[in-house]
Amino acid sequence: MTTARLVPLTTWLEYPPDEMRRRAADFHAELNRRRTVRTFSDRAVPRALIEDCLRAAGTAPSGANLQPWHFVAVTDPTVKSRIRAAAEQEEREFYGGRAPGEWLAALAPLGTDEHKPFLERAAWLIAVFAERYAVADSGGKAPNYYVMESVGIATGLLIAALHHAGLVCLTHTPSPMGFLNEILGRPAAEKPFLLLVVGYPESDTQVPDIHRKPLDQIATFL
Repeated sequence: MTTARLVPLTTWLEYPPDEMRRRAADFHAELNRRRTVRTFSDRAVPRALIEDCLRAAGTAPSGANLQPWHFVAVTDPTVKSRIRAAAEQEEREFYGGRAPGEWLAALAPLGTDEHKPFLERAAWLIAVFAERYAVADSGGKAPNYYVMESVGIATGLLIAALHHAGLVCLTHTPSPMGFLNEILGRPAAEKPFLLLVVGYPESDTQVPDIHRKPLDQIATFL
């Protein structure tokens, strides 16, 4: 059996209780400002900014520390155009009959439809892939563990990092998303998790009048 290689914990910082509460409240206040948007400016976003946010996502915990995620950051207009065409084709089928009535009713207050111009207009598209298994040089497959949970956590950190940096984003999940493998040249071992639309909001952006559930509806203390 392999012996674990352990090193001292040197990165954790302890704060006085009052400071801890202030930091927690400040972090909540910052994230509470975050809103999903669907109208994006075409203003450019530096690649270095996206790289730092992706590095933050890469710090997420994962099953057996296998880090089963891959991010493809797209700014090339031609590639974005291909993604939009493929995504809108899936969305037309979704809104045109594939989606049950209850789902369409739930989406109605958000004002969504099959038209996705933001896929070309936003500065960046970040396709998030879940690596279902690893492929050895010999061609053999090695399993990854808790893949979807791990990728979900990493994606959450990425969204928080983008917001913290001053950008806005939209989680877009046309279904199925296999076209992303083809367009972006990703292997069969990777399954598209979601498409993150990233950039600056349009100056006249409006968002749905929605409210977040209060704490007593999302948490139980025993």
